[in-house]
This record gives sequence, structure tokens and C-alpha cells, in this order.
Amino acid sequence: MTWDTVAIVSGGMDSATMVYHLLDQGRELKCLSFDYGQRHKRELLAAERLCLGKGLWWERVDLTSLTSLLAGSALTSPEIEVPEGHYEEESMKATVVPNRNMIMLSVAIGHAISIGASEVAYGAHSGDHAIYPDCRESFATVMDLAAQLCDWEEIRLLRPFIGIDKGAIASLGDKLGVPWEDTWTCYKGGAHHCGKCGSCQERIEAFAQAGIVDPMTQGVA
Repeated sequence: MTWDTVAIVSGGMDSATMVYHLLDQGRELKCLSFDYGQRHKRELLAAERLCLGKGLWWERVDLTSLTSLLAGSALTSPEIEVPEGHYEEESMKATVVPNRNMIMLSVAIGHAISIGASEVAYGAHSGDHAIYPDCRESFATVMDLAAQLCDWEEIRLLRPFIGIDKGAIASLGDKLGVPWEDTWTCYKGGAHHCGKCGSCQERIEAFAQAGIVDPMTQGVA
């Protein structure tokens, strides 16, 4: 089998919408999800369910041997509490995992080369820019250039949502029929979305902005 694009799928609403968006454009996808020791491993189950539900080739990439090297984040160090409050508050920087996107993109780019794919895609969006430097267009532009130069065959980096916010992503996903019940956002990684961490707060705001009901956070206080 041949693939056009290697898609990084976290299990969240952004990457889920990206998958549906790229499929709508006619691309053949191979999907990768990364286990880097994050406390919200529930997202990996969501990613698997979403991708297999669309009949896509999905693979979980085990990066847990690197977890101790990526310490200091609330997502990888159990002793650091996940901050609550608005997504753009300064406290949300505690959720930054050192160089996470560059590591995942590098693996995905290498895999794309190995299987003859020409693109790698990730779901960074404009709402991430205040907290996560590796979701900014300036970062993505340089990674795109590196991907074009790292092998004899050029690989391009797709970032279809980097100029829009999460509300716009929710609207697009709703139009494309994304099964929101097969996505996971909460950084706390419990049985249900907490509704209080910055990631949950941003998701709740996005669905409210889009004027649609989210089955995963409906009724969450």
C-alpha cells in the first residue's frame, strides 16, 4: 500500500479534524500517535478509535524511553500538577513538553521517507501560539525547510490550521462529521473531561464559539 501523507494524530479535536480534512481532500493517510509518557494516555485510545474507525493505518509510536529526558512538564512529571484556568494564562506553560513537536515531527518525517510519502501533517493552530513555540508558523516554516533538505526526496510539512483558531476548527470538524465522542482533550487524563484545565477550557470555548454541542464536555462544570 502507498500513502501520500503521514499524519500525527494526538487524539484531540484538532488532529481529528485534520484527519477528516485531509481525507476530504483525497489524501491517503498513514497515522502515527506518540506515547511519550504523557499522563493523559487516554488520548492514545481516542486516536486509535478515530483512525481505525475510518479504516486508516494507525500506529502507536513508543517514546517512553525518553520520558525521563523530557521531565519538568505537568504532562510528563507526576509531581507537577496540571494547571487549571484559561488556556492562555502564564501557568499553562507548565504543560510545555520540551521540544515535543520537533521530536515527533522528526520521527514522522523519517517514516515518511521510509514509506515513500511526500508529506507530514500536524494540527497546530493559532490558539497554541501564546503557550507553545513549536506550534507557531515561524517554527513550522523552518521544519518544512528542514524536511525538504533532509533527504534526496523532498518532504513537505502540512499545517492546515496554523492560521485559524479552535472555534474555526470545531466548525470545520462539525461540517466534516468528526465523531467528537472519539476525541480526547483533557490534560488530567481522568475518566472524564475535568472541564477545569486549560485544555478543557479552550475546548469548551471553541464549541461555544462554533455554536455546537460537544458530547465530551456537555454538562461539565
